[in-house]
Amino acid sequence: MSERTTSSSWAMAIVQALELGGVDCCSLFAELGLDYAALNDPDARFPQDGMTRLWQRAVECSGDPAIGLNMAQVVRPASFHVVGYALMASRNLLDGFTRLVRYQRIIGEGAELHLLAQPDGYALTLTIHGDRLPAVRQSAEASLAYCLAFCRWLSGKPLQPREVRLQSQAPKDLARYQAVFQAPLRFNAEQDALIFTRADLEASLPSANEALAQLHDRFAGEYLARFSGSRVTHQARQALCRLLPQGEPRREVVAQHLHLSQRTLQRRLHEEGTSFQQLLDDTRCELAGQYLRQANLTLLEIAYLLGFADSSNFFRAFRRWFGQTPGEYRTALLGEGFSDARTPGMPAPAR
Repeated sequence: MSERTTSSSWAMAIVQALELGGVDCCSLFAELGLDYAALNDPDARFPQDGMTRLWQRAVECSGDPAIGLNMAQVVRPASFHVVGYALMASRNLLDGFTRLVRYQRIIGEGAELHLLAQPDGYALTLTIHGDRLPAVRQSAEASLAYCLAFCRWLSGKPLQPREVRLQSQAPKDLARYQAVFQAPLRFNAEQDALIFTRADLEASLPSANEALAQLHDRFAGEYLARFSGSRVTHQARQALCRLLPQGEPRREVVAQHLHLSQRTLQRRLHEEGTSFQQLLDDTRCELAGQYLRQANLTLLEIAYLLGFADSSNFFRAFRRWFGQTPGEYRTALLGEGFSDARTPGMPAPAR
């Protein structure tokens, strides 16, 4: 079975946070069979279960269940690997979060991010999938604390989310959580998430640089291709991208393109933590976001490029993915002045 992994850059940030809490990570790495020296290798990766055990032992050694919050004190772009530099060059935090969602697997394969538009803002949701071991609360709390601290560093402002949602139970002492997040806290939530106002995410970043952003996009894409190239998930995604303009691809057709039986394709995708239907949905979602940035494509053309037989199915899927219509999403991306002359001819979505 393929093993989910964490980048050495993110592992290094975790180690720095734990060492701030007095944990001897060098000894713990040796105890857990992890290579401490590999933290300095930018291409090294650590098994996710190894990092889960590290969190567990760190809590035991320190006696501090909130030790994950220390991640807010170790902010640096390199912790996000090449993705951190792409975020720095982004036009605004909304643009940066879009990149973070797209390239998340570079940082850690166990985490799944979604950026959802809401009536008065945006929600960045986080789901951490355990490998053989279930995920621990410290991992999610550390990720949200780091992400928020990084946003504050990028914007140069004391950014305050509208709400911070945590799946974990409320601790007896809220003081550290309040100090780190400086926002209303909701524990026992359905998802771990940061909720932001629209103005905060759409404000320009002082480090914005479109040329650098595109350069780092290329670096991130190349890394992801090298990292994912040997995985059936990546190969199936490439096949789906080629086949979608011809209509919704059937599983047996994708299996044929990969010279696999349907049963083998399903088994390999399951081993890599997904399914054919989930991969199809994720691929369409990712492509939809990319196509909507291309002003020359009408919504009807995008629907067909994504393999939808009619526009109403595309509209329903898009609402499920992003919580708004494709037109609303495009307007938010390209500005209120954007107008595609051919878009008005788009058939109305089924209600």
